Amino acid sequence: MVTYTLSKDKQGRLCATEVVMSAAPVIEKTARGNGNISVFLAAFFLFIVAICGFWGRVPFWVLGLYFSMSLTTYVLYAFDKSAAQKGSWRTSESTLHLFSLFCGWPGALVAQQRLRHKSKKVNFRGVFWGTVALNFCAFLLLTIPSAAKVIKTLLSNYG
Repeated sequence: MVTYTLSKDKQGRLCATEVVMSAAPVIEKTARGNGNISVFLAAFFLFIVAICGFWGRVPFWVLGLYFSMSLTTYVLYAFDKSAAQKGSWRTSESTLHLFSLFCGWPGALVAQQRLRHKSKKVNFRGVFWGTVALNFCAFLLLTIPSAAKVIKTLLSNYG
């Protein structure tokens, strides 16, 4: 907050005198969601993978792969956030993206929201969602034989 006395300078123009700045106002952070939508999305996808396993569309080890890679990716995000706060060695963004691409994106999504890490970097988030899309396309190719034709058609239209 700034307080001042209004007066006139030598030329008769208005000016502020006796300017006093008080303590800066406290700006409250806006409330952010706690990541419930992210947790739901990740859990829903893993549920779909489990259903596909029960129906015989994918081997059960695929579900194990998603769970283990998601957990590993979450831990990588946690270590990277801790390192960022301490100013020590960081995990490269490309490593985080590789783990997301190779079935770890559910864990990365939850980590971004729960840990509030890498959740505001627009470029990082863009690449992250690209890895999710690529992984999802690979999952569709694995589970739905006719999906390969659809994906090829879509890619040929944009390529």
